[in-house]
Amino acid sequence: MKDIQNEIDYREVNLDRVGVQEVRYPISVSDHEGNAQSTTGLISLYVDLPKQFRGTHMSRFIEILNIHRDNIAILSLERILQETKTALKALTSHIEIRFVFFMNKAAPVTGIKSFLSYDCAFIASKGSDFDFVLQVKVPIQLLCPCSKEISSYGAHNQRGLASVSLRMKHGKQNIVWIEEVIAICERAASSPVYSLLKRKDEKYVTEYAYDHPRFVEDVVRNIYLPLNADSRVQWFSIDVLSNESIHNHNAYAQVEKDKR
Repeated sequence: MKDIQNEIDYREVNLDRVGVQEVRYPISVSDHEGNAQSTTGLISLYVDLPKQFRGTHMSRFIEILNIHRDNIAILSLERILQETKTALKALTSHIEIRFVFFMNKAAPVTGIKSFLSYDCAFIASKGSDFDFVLQVKVPIQLLCPCSKEISSYGAHNQRGLASVSLRMKHGKQNIVWIEEVIAICERAASSPVYSLLKRKDEKYVTEYAYDHPRFVEDVVRNIYLPLNADSRVQWFSIDVLSNESIHNHNAYAQVEKDKR
């Protein structure tokens, strides 16, 4: 049958990205202990399109996902992108995998475990070089230092979101695990967030947050220091959003650092 995609295009326009976007696909993600966690990925896969071609072959993107569906991981992404380049005769390829990562967290006093979800992403590209960004979003609690200081009792507190994106050095020994990023963000905040708390746990979390008041600026700086000191990390970006409980606005802070 006639291959319309391979028709010559005379408009002389190179396209940076063509492909499939937000394909829901079952994937497995490895945790720090080496266990495989089954989840659903929202996957976008692209290549560049030279000006002489009218279109790309969309079905080949899905074929590549089918081949690698049981091995979508940090260490396999470069090979997936190289195969995508080869299959589509492209110079560059890009992949973005957004997924939910679960941790079975123990409540601080009773020790009762429950699952908490974290929105994560693998964002990678392959041209002459390979580029990979890990993105982790961590729900946190913040208690306002100013409110605590000026109030006779109590202080306003609210849930926030710490978002970290980072590039790490190549090699298995340089992997920064999702759990490590989560731990850094939770330590930086007034308190972690939990799915299940009994009364003893709720008392502990409330008092712990009161003893650790944090502005969004404090949280960003508290995350910055360990990432900046980590020799595995080459570049990182941090932003923290506080969903304010008594103000008609949210509070926000951000920083980026290139260590290369």
